[in-house]
Amino acid sequence: MNSKDLNLIIDGWEFNPREISVRKIYGDDGRLKLQLRLDLGVLQMEPNGRPDGTRPFGYESLLEYYKNLLKDYIQEHHTDEGFILDSNDCAALQREAMQYYHRYLTNFQLKEYVHVQRDTNRNLEVMDLVKRYASNRNDINLLEQYRPYLIMMFTRATANIHLTEKNYNQALADILEGIQKIEDFFFEYDQGQQLEYSPELKFLRVWLREVEAERPLTLTEQLEKEMERAIAYEEYEQAALIRDKLNDILGK
Repeated sequence: MNSKDLNLIIDGWEFNPREISVRKIYGDDGRLKLQLRLDLGVLQMEPNGRPDGTRPFGYESLLEYYKNLLKDYIQEHHTDEGFILDSNDCAALQREAMQYYHRYLTNFQLKEYVHVQRDTNRNLEVMDLVKRYASNRNDINLLEQYRPYLIMMFTRATANIHLTEKNYNQALADILEGIQKIEDFFFEYDQGQQLEYSPELKFLRVWLREVEAERPLTLTEQLEKEMERAIAYEEYEQAALIRDKLNDILGK
């Protein structure tokens, strides 16, 4: 008889509270699985679809199910007015979102940034749906409190995809967009005073400076720095030559 003891599965994979421990494995069905080590065991997730591998009401996820209900409602009533999500609906969506949270956290550690982008964007869709249609304000607030974190993780995934491609300018644009979205969130809820305390904003602002420092200089920027140095050392002939090169590049 096969043992059901989890110790056989996690033997040799000790839990470390100071780091997130993840791994890929192949299940008995021969398919790839993701595992996240917890203090009392391990979470195992499917890499695609709903992390627990189920299809609620025949759909890929509850989010897709409720989006389809909304679509049908609009087709029947020619408006979305009157469509609501009650507290049970919102609680079910929140529980499902936690599955995707664990998976995108796992994929981030594995540097699978495209998958992180997919799942964080998907959870942002859940927040938008609940925010628009929840009948109870408390259900909205329960999810909205995590929006800055989710925006930050989506931004980290998106910018890292572009950094992998050495596209520093786009990565910088991604980070700036993430910063703007988080700032907009706080202003929307009249919490502008929280901007300086937001750990998500602090991280993205520091990362912005780091990426900017790592970005290779363009030829124009290199020449401008060389010209500044030549002027500082009173090498005016050299500065003039560099200026001419710059003018040629800029078409002056």
